[in-house]
Amino acid sequence: MARELVYTGFMSLDGVLDSPGDEAEGHRSGGWVMQTEFDPEAFALKGEELQDTTALMFGRRSYEAFAPFWRDSEDHAAYQDLPKYVVSTTLADDDLVDGWGPTSILRSSEDVARLKQGDGGGIFIHGSAELARRLSDADLIDRYNLLVFPVLLGAGKSLFTRADRDKRQLRLRESASYSNGVTKLIYEVLY
Repeated sequence: MARELVYTGFMSLDGVLDSPGDEAEGHRSGGWVMQTEFDPEAFALKGEELQDTTALMFGRRSYEAFAPFWRDSEDHAAYQDLPKYVVSTTLADDDLVDGWGPTSILRSSEDVARLKQGDGGGIFIHGSAELARRLSDADLIDRYNLLVFPVLLGAGKSLFTRADRDKRQLRLRESASYSNGVTKLIYEVLY
């Protein structure tokens, strides 16, 4: 049985993933997640995902941003010993963050497809908008766990390609809305 590849992330209502945590991440409106009233119920999905996560996957830029912080974060301690995969054509083994568990570099979508065919449970992609688009275009993402925030950003990195491609059907597995306007949407991709 193939491993499930899950994209999990924060998204604006107009489909932008860019810079949810801080303006330093590159978007002029960065930090939009932190500017939404905190409701613990809205973020419960992140804790629930830990039960299904057996590995993490990142693009190079997200790995370089998350790895040094998450390695030392008590909130992310459960990720410490999980296998991590970074999809990059430029990252070298010497660039990997020490002390954050086993990390492998994958060089292509084909490498990701081979990984999915192996044994193990869910692989969760965090951040990594460009990687998610490439893997979606290659029909490798099986599920989207999205927290949609009540903000319009107008521009920035988007989860889905704007390229002309065949229709892909999704099935809503779960949804909920919260007092702060955030909506949880979990979709399975039908192949």
